[in-house]
Amino acid sequence: MAKALLGYVGGSDPRLLAEMRRLQQRVQDLESELTRIHAENDALTAAAQHQGESLLDSIDIDVPQAEPALT
Repeated sequence: MAKALLGYVGGSDPRLLAEMRRLQQRVQDLESELTRIHAENDALTAAAQHQGESLLDSIDIDVPQAEPALT
């Protein structure tokens, strides 16, 4: 019954199996690329935060008391 619903009778089509393997490999490749990009993004974010903090720490400007704006 299931074979009739899928539209074929007999063994699996080798082209279909090859395409399925190719697509599964592509999905695995994309998942690993996504994992690598997430790790790289996390590292860049951490470096940017650290650099921003050290940049703010290096700025030593005496800011005078703000004066009220004239209207």
